[in-house]
Amino acid sequence: MTSSLIRGRPRRGASHISVRVVHALVGGVVGVVWLVLSGVDIESEGRVAGGAARPVAGGVAQGEVGETSAADLVMPMLAVVAVVVLAGYGFLRRRRRARGRTTPGGAPVRGGEPEVGELDERARALLVEADDWVRAGREELGFVQERVGGVGGGRPQAALGAADVEPFAEVLRDAEAELAVAFRMRWQYEGGVPGEAAARRHVLAGIVGRSEEAGRLLDGQAAAFDQVRGLEEGLGGGLGEALAVAEGRFRELAGRTGGADAALRALGGRYAPSATAAVAGHVEQAKDRLVFATARLNHARQSADLGENERAAGHLRAAEGAIAQAAVFIDGIDRLAGELATAAAMIPAALTGAEAELAGARGPAPRVGEAYVDVPPGELRARVGHADVVLAVARQELTSGPYDPLDLLRRIVHGVQPAAAGRAGVIAAAALVCARSAVAGADDVVATHRAAVGAEPRTRLAEARRLLTPPASAPAGRSPRKELTDLVTADTLAQQAHDLAEQDIRTHGHPIDDGTNAIGLAGAVLGGVLLDGDRNGGPPAGFGGPRTRGRRGATPTS
Repeated sequence: MTSSLIRGRPRRGASHISVRVVHALVGGVVGVVWLVLSGVDIESEGRVAGGAARPVAGGVAQGEVGETSAADLVMPMLAVVAVVVLAGYGFLRRRRRARGRTTPGGAPVRGGEPEVGELDERARALLVEADDWVRAGREELGFVQERVGGVGGGRPQAALGAADVEPFAEVLRDAEAELAVAFRMRWQYEGGVPGEAAARRHVLAGIVGRSEEAGRLLDGQAAAFDQVRGLEEGLGGGLGEALAVAEGRFRELAGRTGGADAALRALGGRYAPSATAAVAGHVEQAKDRLVFATARLNHARQSADLGENERAAGHLRAAEGAIAQAAVFIDGIDRLAGELATAAAMIPAALTGAEAELAGARGPAPRVGEAYVDVPPGELRARVGHADVVLAVARQELTSGPYDPLDLLRRIVHGVQPAAAGRAGVIAAAALVCARSAVAGADDVVATHRAAVGAEPRTRLAEARRLLTPPASAPAGRSPRKELTDLVTADTLAQQAHDLAEQDIRTHGHPIDDGTNAIGLAGAVLGGVLLDGDRNGGPPAGFGGPRTRGRRGATPTS
């Protein structure tokens, strides 16, 4: 892939070459003219005034002619030498000027390159777009995977097997890997790494390149993906089967909304209000997406009955996107209920483990190779004292009335972590529960509000996810203290991502506020189910990159 920096390089080299060629030609012409004029002068000296040749007496006259001829040849030669010297000087000057136009890192700053600020904005925008490409692709692939080995439209899905779907799952993993590297580069860039101006520009170009590569990978498989889905086959083929799968998921989610609402009310009666604040409004938003999906499924059926398979496919994709987001809302409530129960059961053990950690920190001074060898004794005592206060408050809240189990467990972990050496495994286990909950919650917000959430919360979420799921080789090389620190950092970053995403959503505002919004359309636009934000929505997002994700361009009906 050719870098945009290379493509933007101005072509000025030809003009310098042309100037040197002109200099050389002019110098050559001057030299030839001089030689011709000199020859004419020499010949004229050997003639009489009337034009007849005049004999020259003796050897002295001959010597004078030879000396005059030699003298006349010196000037043309000097002219040629001067031209060569000027051309060489021009060449060397151009080289010095080119060397002077470099960044501190030595990379040429070309006039056609974008400014750093412009490149930074492009990197941010492409990170957001690439994240949306991957998320939309994962959603649509999920519907295709449900068809494998299942039954839809009243007949077995023998024509579609796991081998047909695996290439798309693989390319999606490759795109996710490119995106993960791009987010990691962005996180390091925001942290000031690298520090050199030229290297930072190269990092931004790398983020752009990785994001574009993720889109290119998905674009390259979009046509094959459409062929496997077979939506153009109509109700008797892939379209009928896909509609059956989508309608089945719709009915299942519609049946779960009542249970999710009841579960949310039960959680509110059992725990403090902050415990369920993250999922407040999830039932209403799920219903909103399902209302939108109902309309799109009906339009898909109607279009298919009329033989308008392309239009039907567009409506189906929009319905699938809304159904997938409704599932995120409802699953989020169920997941939170399980996380709160797990946290509540873990708090007594976490308090005991925290006391064990603090007892170890109060023990003898550590030796080389042990924990805290790099922590001054005074600072370690301050950390232990702060942890004691946190634990005392936690015990009081635990017995005083309704509390937020996740928040309480999080405060125990974060309070003891600076003084912990990893002796008590329960603290790391508690940190894992908190971090997983925070990452999942932040991911839900981004997934269901893609049109509003920018690059900063997504970057923090990506870094939190990386710390939460390190490479397979990492656990063997990480000390218990390092593992605990990574989990606490992941938890903190995910909470920051959640807060920043909600801030972006508030800033973005209502996408359609002219009073003509159809039911469910605003949520579909805000969630990125439809790609444009006008009152009629836009093409539905689907599996693909920048050139193909909106290829099913059926105009949604208000």
